[in-house]
This record gives sequence, C-alpha cells and structure tokens, in this order.
Amino acid sequence: MYDLKGRVAVVTGGASGIGAAISRTMAEAGAFVVVVDINRETAEAEVATLKEAGYGADAVIINLADEVSVVAGCQEIVEKHGAPWALVNNAGLQDRQLLLEGTVEEWDRMNAVNARGPFLMIRELGRDMVEKGEGGRIVNVASLSLRGQIVKGLACYVGSKGALAALTQASALELVEHGITVNTVLPGGVMTPGSLQAKGPAPEGPACRATPLGLCEGEDIASAVLYFSLPAARRVTNQTLAVDAGFSIAY
Repeated sequence: MYDLKGRVAVVTGGASGIGAAISRTMAEAGAFVVVVDINRETAEAEVATLKEAGYGADAVIINLADEVSVVAGCQEIVEKHGAPWALVNNAGLQDRQLLLEGTVEEWDRMNAVNARGPFLMIRELGRDMVEKGEGGRIVNVASLSLRGQIVKGLACYVGSKGALAALTQASALELVEHGITVNTVLPGGVMTPGSLQAKGPAPEGPACRATPLGLCEGEDIASAVLYFSLPAARRVTNQTLAVDAGFSIAY
C-alpha cells in the first residue's frame, strides 16, 4: 500500500528540476521510472544516475508539443515496459510575457506543452492502463499561481496551467470507473533550471514575497506526487494539493 515496487511510473520532464526530484522519489519508492524528456542528453544522464543508485529506469524522448511524437513515445513505453501504473504530467514551459504585449504564438506555444501535451499523454497511456485493468494513478503538476502566487507576465502560463487543472476533473470522471485516479499538485516557488532560465520581464508581484517555511525544493513537490501515486491513495481522486510553504497564510 505504501510503496511502488513492481510498478512502472512515467514522469514527463523527468530529467531536471522538479521532474528529476519526482523521478528519484518514485524510484526510491520502488517504481521502475520512465524518464520522459525532450532532451536526450539530460534524460539519459538522469537515468544513468538512477541506475548507479541501484534503481530501475529508462529514458524515452518525447516532444509534448508534437502529437506524432507523443503517440510514438507512448507506444515505445508500452512496448518496452507495459502499461504504466502511474503517469506524472510534470513537464512545462514557464516563460513570462506581459498581457498587453501577448502574442498568439506565445499562447499556443505554452498551451501546446503545458495543456495539450498532458491531454495527449493521458489519452494515449490511459487507453493502455484501462486495457490492463489494474487501475492506476495520474498526477498533473500545475502551479500555485492558480491560487495567487503569481507575478506579472504569466497570462499564458496561468491559462495553460488552469487548463491542466480542469483536465484533472474531466479525466477523473471518465477514468474513475476503471480504478484510475487523477489528481493535481500545485507547486509553490522552486528554484529550478527552468525558473532561472525563464525569459521575460523581471518577476514582480505577490509571488516575490517570502513564505513562512522558505523556498520549496523539488523533493517537497515530489512527496506530494508520491502520495497521490501510492496504492494507498485508492479513494482519492479529483483533488488538489498545494505545496506552498505557507504562502496561503496571511502574516
């Protein structure tokens, strides 16, 4: 009930930042981890690190913005490792663009990865999970920006993460009869390569203020993902867990 031994977990964006922390945490819980990433070098490096630590892992390269790539990548996962027990939709873009300077190109680019990509991953791997008939877990990693930890320039980002959170609800309804739960984790601020390299105006807004418990780390988010992924969470679906280091506390 409290480990993932003998189960396959797929983690998108699993090669760096929060995704790498999720990959490690799932592996430590006993899962065979499929690290999905667009960057082959970093994905294979993360897999090598996991294997050196004695864990089972493999890398599958997928461009979430490309339906053909998603379909082919998911087919590769199932052919090599069978239908997964857990799918963690973690990969995402997080550049900033001020609302009144916004472009359709940026909106489409952000949503292609942050919202459409998870939809495609759920559609493809969900079919195999249903066919396998053993239930499963899907965890969507959205953002605490949906609850006010925000800065200027996140219109496209928040729009895409809002779509991802809504996708949880729709997916939970359609998959519940198959014993597949779908939940959302909202990470607070985490210092990752993606956040440090994000393009756009300097951050300005509520998310810049300090939180009572300090800056979140990737492992904090990974722990929440692990909870939703456990067999023990069999009665938990369509729920949202914020890991906000106390941001919601007025002080």
